[in-house]
Amino acid sequence: MTPFRLIPQKSGKTGEIKMSIVKTILSTAIVVTAISASAFAQDAAFQMPEQCSTLTTMGEMDHSSMGHASPSVGMGAEMMGSDGMKLDAMPEHVQENMRRMMITMPAMQEGMMSEDADVAFACGMIAHHQGAIDMAQVLLDYGDDPQMIKLAGKIIAAQVGEIEQMTNWLAENAD
Repeated sequence: MTPFRLIPQKSGKTGEIKMSIVKTILSTAIVVTAISASAFAQDAAFQMPEQCSTLTTMGEMDHSSMGHASPSVGMGAEMMGSDGMKLDAMPEHVQENMRRMMITMPAMQEGMMSEDADVAFACGMIAHHQGAIDMAQVLLDYGDDPQMIKLAGKIIAAQVGEIEQMTNWLAENAD
């Protein structure tokens, strides 16, 4: 039985079809809400594993020449979109995506600075995956399309699992 049956069943009861759609949407919403609560908690407390700090990977470096000395440099409400629109004039979902990206992009760049290729990969990917979780969470907060909402929930679940796997690997293998 497909969850979004649009053709009336033999009984011809459109109420059953509508109820099937409502049940599917509600069950998806419950799953997505549970997943998104976990993702929100991660965003609120997002921190890279200690093995990903440049202080432990490459020693103290001057990051100002890399364009990410501070996540807030040039990235406030004055930040302009590609069309010249100020960030605070952009739709809320764009503002939220940008706010979250300002946290994960510098972390991803910093994480990739390890002299060990495996550690650099894991650290960079942890921040990258958090970025995917953040984008999916924004979609859950602002999106309307049931297919995209379902996909966002799947993305969050997959990325959370992979972050956990890489974090565990770092704890066991990184010096």
